[in-house]
Amino acid sequence: MGTRPEAIKLAPVLIEIQQQPGLESVLCSTGQHRELLDQVTSWFGLTPDIELNLMTPNQDAGLFAARAMVELSKAMHDVNPDIVVVQGDTTTAMIAALSASYRRIAVAHVEAGLRTGELNNPFPEEINRRLISAIARYHFAPTKRAADALLRENADPAAVFQTGNTVIDALRLTLSRLPETARRDPGQHVILVTTHRRESFGAGMRHSLLAMREIAERNPGVTVRFPVHLNPNVAGPAHEILGGHPRIELTHPMRYEQFVAAMASCDLILTDSGGIQEEAPFLGKPVVVMRTNTERPEAVEAGTAVLVGTDPARIVETTERLLHDPAEYQRMSRAGSPFGDGHAARRIVEVLAQFSAAGR
Repeated sequence: MGTRPEAIKLAPVLIEIQQQPGLESVLCSTGQHRELLDQVTSWFGLTPDIELNLMTPNQDAGLFAARAMVELSKAMHDVNPDIVVVQGDTTTAMIAALSASYRRIAVAHVEAGLRTGELNNPFPEEINRRLISAIARYHFAPTKRAADALLRENADPAAVFQTGNTVIDALRLTLSRLPETARRDPGQHVILVTTHRRESFGAGMRHSLLAMREIAERNPGVTVRFPVHLNPNVAGPAHEILGGHPRIELTHPMRYEQFVAAMASCDLILTDSGGIQEEAPFLGKPVVVMRTNTERPEAVEAGTAVLVGTDPARIVETTERLLHDPAEYQRMSRAGSPFGDGHAARRIVEVLAQFSAAGR
């Protein structure tokens, strides 16, 4: 793992492995997102066995991949694992899978099969996850749609497992450990905002931020809460456009458990995050997705998320409809979660245990 989303989604798998006799885990951290990663590992009580500390400020993806290839290859030589488990679509996951394949080590891919059909959107995630699928021996698909995508790409049907998404496992565990949220004035609405994706940088980011400011200005009963990503491509425009507004709260990135509490207590969410599209339906929170496409169309199809792109007028219109139309809000908030029941990690580890028992 190297990023916060990877840590969140692999933590339940690691916890489950620790309860399985005959399985031993070695956790390797590339430190792709150093500070954000550490917050999650500490919350779940995980300590990396190998720390590569590859992060550099505003790092170039290609240069990071080159450094990661060298260091992960060394780590795999030293550990000589039977299987390498990677999650999602980060550069860390892709390079770890490639390093393992060069050493003829089996790769298991958690959250396999997500697709937008556009190589450069999201970038580089769509490229990364397709490459991992070409390498992996075991594909743990979160939904039927994801499993079907892998089968269309000629993955071995016996190697594709529909498990649900481990993010729901992590969310359930975290909610069970959080205190009950305080009641708020029903006349006040809190909109939780996140934006951080590479393809959003530049004009798309500015358009989204301008929409947030307009929403706050036009709706005096609304507070916009925005944990600002550390990347200067996000932090710079966010403080320039949103700073100083009395009802826009720009905060430092929240710890994972703090963010879960913020999701649970808000009214709706504006985001370009993939993981939040999975978490929000479980919490009954409508999601306005500020992207032109999504590799998680299940939430849109279920009716709990709406895809609006980065056009300010459409973001404002959709958000205000949810704020002022109770029927529309109730329809989206009660649509339900298509991403599993919170027991994905157990299903994944059952397969890993069979792999171990077979001695392959």
